[in-house]
Amino acid sequence: MTIANIVKSIQDIMRQDVGVDGDAQRIAQLVWMIFLKIFDDKEAELELLDEDYRSPIPEKYRWRNWAANDEGMTGDELLEFVNNELFPALKELSDVEEGSRGYLVREVFQDSYNYMKSGTLMRQVINKINEIDFNSSEDRHLFNDF
Repeated sequence: MTIANIVKSIQDIMRQDVGVDGDAQRIAQLVWMIFLKIFDDKEAELELLDEDYRSPIPEKYRWRNWAANDEGMTGDELLEFVNNELFPALKELSDVEEGSRGYLVREVFQDSYNYMKSGTLMRQVINKINEIDFNSSEDRHLFNDF
């Protein structure tokens, strides 16, 4: 499936969610989700290149540990995790120096908000995002075009 088709299907899923009203909210919702996926893909690359690399994101909140499994959290459990654990943890990352990767994460999440009200629909969106490999130069190139 092409990147454009994946994004189109994500938009179709989001249109079913009562919390996401209009393109601005859909884009904002998609930005923080794709940010975390790209960040995690980049970290996987950094871990291969530097055995001492340590993520600024606590283990529990890394994309690979809560979102990467297609059969993972969903429904109310996912919604509660994102709203009550993930967002507060990333908004309040401590011990981050200005310009660091942790600082970037905290800054992105300062003004981010989860608009989705259905954890089941959110899981469907996450699974679609997982179809994109941001370490693939072809996918990355197509996504830049998009």
